Amino acid sequence: MKFIRASVIAIAATALALALQAQDTAAQNSAMDATHSSQASSAGALSDEQISQAYIYLLGRLFVTRQEQLDFQEGFQWNQLIHRKPGAVDWPNPNLDVAYSEAWVAVDENSCTVMTVPPIRGRYFTVQVLSGWGETLANINERVFPKKPYGDFALCLSGSKVLTPAGATRIDLPVRYSRILTRVALGSDVDGAVALQHQFRLTATGTPALPSIPKTPIFALEDFPGVEAFDAAGAALDSEPERNPGLESMSALVRRVASAAGDPSQRERIDHVTRTKALADIAKAGEIIGHGTVQNGWARPGVVGEYGIDYLTRTLVNYRGIWANIKPEVLYYRGAKDSAGAELTGDNVYELTFPKDALPSRFANYFWSVIAVDSARFRVLPNPSSKYLINEASGLTYGEDGSLTLYFAAEKPANAPEGNWLPTPRGSKYRLTFRYYGPIDAVANGTYYPPALKRVR
Repeated sequence: MKFIRASVIAIAATALALALQAQDTAAQNSAMDATHSSQASSAGALSDEQISQAYIYLLGRLFVTRQEQLDFQEGFQWNQLIHRKPGAVDWPNPNLDVAYSEAWVAVDENSCTVMTVPPIRGRYFTVQVLSGWGETLANINERVFPKKPYGDFALCLSGSKVLTPAGATRIDLPVRYSRILTRVALGSDVDGAVALQHQFRLTATGTPALPSIPKTPIFALEDFPGVEAFDAAGAALDSEPERNPGLESMSALVRRVASAAGDPSQRERIDHVTRTKALADIAKAGEIIGHGTVQNGWARPGVVGEYGIDYLTRTLVNYRGIWANIKPEVLYYRGAKDSAGAELTGDNVYELTFPKDALPSRFANYFWSVIAVDSARFRVLPNPSSKYLINEASGLTYGEDGSLTLYFAAEKPANAPEGNWLPTPRGSKYRLTFRYYGPIDAVANGTYYPPALKRVR
């Protein structure tokens, strides 16, 4: 009987243990289900609009990290200038009026980097310093330093106690790593511009700490990333925190979407939203350059070079014209349609006529130019004449009444002077970029737009 009683007790104990184990397992499964449900609910709470806006915001940074990776793959070294041959840069909407030199600059608490600027007189130049979001931090030129725009300029981290070379002008930067572009106007003396270009120098005063290059998607400009953009959100945002007050919530939203993208149940939806709604939102906003305005078929950005909370325009400018400068330096107009509202194409012939009292030179303190770029990658259009812009050095012919007519066509129209014609190959859809360097008067105050393009055949 004792054996039977003991066996019964043992069996009962085992059954109780199994029952308790089953209850624990059920409780654990229930907790896991609740956790997954909560995560899915949290991710699902993200609206399509939030996903789209987070993507647009993040993309502005990814355009810069994309170019940074391409630069260093090409052979860039920190604090070393690369002097480009005129016309040899490869980014959207290049300015072919100038000789460019480029660099990525590193500074820290113990080291500044000195930019040496040669004396330049009677010719436009600038040294532009940009952040990792494509925002202009400083310019070195006659406008900013009218008393002495040449010599040594020490680029230093704000708050650092580094001793700078005697006679150097100190420029404090709010970031440790920045992008530099020097521009020297070619004018009618290309050789002179190139000689000056090669006299710009960069010299580090110490050995600044160098960053790792952010590993983010390197994509074609006609093939944006989808959800994988959010896989790189941490690398993009951590390597260059947002500096503009008011955009902290956007960085937080990107991280939230990135977290949701790690959930397989949400990843497909986020990818779909980025590839449909977000790209459609970008295309729609691109028509007026974010929050810009359009008149006579020409779009003028509301902000450029410095963006505040307008991350939409920042992303669009980084996409279609990376390294854009601020308005006091240059004002950009984009022409995408003719006077009838039709897209520009190389299959048509267009005329653009400026009256005598409103010639382009009337509104540019330094110079003006117009280029044609394709509608996908925003590079200048290859053509048999290897002619990519019209400007004041093009040998322009003015009308008897003092007006100026420019022509855009695959072949030179019979009535078009050679200097007034820009080749636009057949079969190409394109856009014009009109630049006013040193904008003044109506261009500077935003009341001017170029005349409408007239299709003549």
